[in-house]
Amino acid sequence: MNSLNSRQETLLIVDDIPANVSLLLEFLTQAGFKVLVAKEGKAALKKASYALPDLILLDVMMPGIDGFKVCEVLKSQDSTEDIPIIFMTALSETVDKVKGFSLGAVDYITKPIQHEEVLSRITTHLKLRKLQQQVEAELQFKKDYAIELEKRNTELNAFARTVAHDLKNPLNGLLGLSNRLVTNCSSGHICSELDQKCLQLIVESGNKMVDIVNALLLLARASGQDNVKTKPLDMSSIIRQVIEKRLVYMIRDFQGDISLPDSWPMALGYGPWIEEVWANYLSNGLKYGGQPPLLEIGADRQDDGNIRFWVRDNGPGLTEEAIARLFTPFTRLHKDRAEGHGLGLSIVQQIVEKLGGEVGVENAESQGSLFYFTLPAEQNIV
Repeated sequence: MNSLNSRQETLLIVDDIPANVSLLLEFLTQAGFKVLVAKEGKAALKKASYALPDLILLDVMMPGIDGFKVCEVLKSQDSTEDIPIIFMTALSETVDKVKGFSLGAVDYITKPIQHEEVLSRITTHLKLRKLQQQVEAELQFKKDYAIELEKRNTELNAFARTVAHDLKNPLNGLLGLSNRLVTNCSSGHICSELDQKCLQLIVESGNKMVDIVNALLLLARASGQDNVKTKPLDMSSIIRQVIEKRLVYMIRDFQGDISLPDSWPMALGYGPWIEEVWANYLSNGLKYGGQPPLLEIGADRQDDGNIRFWVRDNGPGLTEEAIARLFTPFTRLHKDRAEGHGLGLSIVQQIVEKLGGEVGVENAESQGSLFYFTLPAEQNIV
């Protein structure tokens, strides 16, 4: 019988009148409790410290150390402060009950003792103590779990950075050699059609692996960096960099078209991270939009002082279930339509939240989906 609910509970009776002790001892023992007895304050303190009873019945008026002082000492000690104390006092005695409660007592009972009353109060306070212990144990478990989870996340981020850096050098070497071979084949060197296809596959696979490595590095940096210095963003320049440098071949391969606004409202953010956000949103729109993909991007000022930036595609739209899990790591939009590592939207969410904004997606009114993110507007910009 080792569980908290099944073990025999221990009570400590503290009273200097033998008749009272005898009466309670016999009754509570028959009720199934293990009963300890102390006849004065010093003995009570000693027994409570080594026996750690589940509840103490404590007489107020005793020679030497009275019940109030015993209670005060017990509540000042870490080992005994949580033990419920019920004061006992004669009906004829004038007792400052407020003082007893202020010292930490949970209840009062009056003498002569009524068996059913005292048993009911003891049972009630024992149940309350068990519930309190269960809550405290659960809170401690959650606290320990949170500490362990934070430690694991730190280790995971460190591992991701290490692996990503270790992979990057050999990948860059592989891509460099592959590109050289592709150039040589294109310059008149003897290469079979199969060789050219294999080399092209090597280059494409290497580029995908580099994208994954860069995504892991960005995710690790976003997860581990709490304070990011934000600046006014030149959104036109950021978008141009994404379209003309990072997605130019993808736009060509998917025969995509991107419609841009004439001007952008000024927002605060961190340029390299926002470039990654647009790269993810636009590449997803190209991969999962219509055939051919037609993307429209823009921005709206909101009443809360933030600016909402968005990408609208002409794809088939998304189910509510898909929308609910979109920003989960390693989730892809449509596994049957395009390959990917599924880190993009998770990274987008972490980045934007670090910058004080939020992300989301909604189905467009006619067709397609609208992916958005918000950023704080720069103050004093008209």
